[in-house]
Amino acid sequence: METPLERANDVRLLVLDVDGVLTDGKLYFTARGEEMKCFHVRDGAGIVQVLRAGIQVAVISGRSSEAVERRMSELGVTWVRQGTDDKLAALRELLDILGLSEQAVACIGDDVADLPLLETARLAVAVADAHPSVRSRAHLITQACGGQGAVREVCDLILESQRRAS
Repeated sequence: METPLERANDVRLLVLDVDGVLTDGKLYFTARGEEMKCFHVRDGAGIVQVLRAGIQVAVISGRSSEAVERRMSELGVTWVRQGTDDKLAALRELLDILGLSEQAVACIGDDVADLPLLETARLAVAVADAHPSVRSRAHLITQACGGQGAVREVCDLILESQRRAS
């Protein structure tokens, strides 16, 4: 059985959920009804590092948020699909556009809506506080919870794996 480090060798695309992965999963609203999201700076730094290493990063989320658009734009993530009912269809469309196979995908999820992506990805990752059904299907469970640096853990793992492989 391959280790998560070995599975990360060929990753060319890192797919992220938002709520519960890039954020703590809580929904924050102002008195005016505006949605707010809190992103961890270390996750952003990890995303920038994998992008610089030539690995694509994509966000596929069931919800839509201007905060996500803004944060991903700041980080240089161009593949953002929000308000997606069928996350697997969004991934397959993206793989066609990029000319990649499922064997090139790492995915980080936290809840049942992410299962189709995780079951397809070469490296399936659950954040520490993910739903039990997600943790049970993951190749790796992060030490950190969603929104608390879990994405950075995976970015570091991918970069380390690919450094060792070269």
